[in-house]
Amino acid sequence: MRLNKLQKAAVAALEEIKGQDILVLDVRKLTSMCDSMIIASAQSTRQVKALADNVRDRLCEAGASIIGVEGEQSSEWVLVDCGDIVVHVMQPAVRAHYKLEELWTAPLARKRAATTGSVPLHPAADESGGASAA
Repeated sequence: MRLNKLQKAAVAALEEIKGQDILVLDVRKLTSMCDSMIIASAQSTRQVKALADNVRDRLCEAGASIIGVEGEQSSEWVLVDCGDIVVHVMQPAVRAHYKLEELWTAPLARKRAATTGSVPLHPAADESGGASAA
C-alpha cells in the first residue's frame, strides 16, 4: 500500500535525526484533506529544520510529490505536505500549546479516554486505521 510506504518513510526520516514523540494519526474519517498526519517533536529550531528537510527528501525518494513546506523561516513548527500525508515537526512548547493530537483524535476516542482514564494516543500508526505504537 502506497500510504503505508510513505508513512514508514516519513517515520524513518524522523527517527534518523532523533525526532521525539513521533505520532501517526489516521485522519481519513475526520477530513478529506489528507489520509495520515504525523507529528514529531524536536529540541531546537535547527533540529526542526533538519527533520523537516530529511522528511521531505525521504518522501521524495519514496515517490511522493511534495505539495508544500511551511514554517521554515521560524522553524518552531514546520509542516511538510505531500497530499496523502502531512508531517508536523514542532518544538515541545509549540506542540503542547496547539495540542494537535487532541484536535485530530476522533471524538469517540477522547470520550472513551475521559471515562476510562486511559490515554487514547500511541506513537506511530498501525494497519487498522487508528493511532498505535511504532
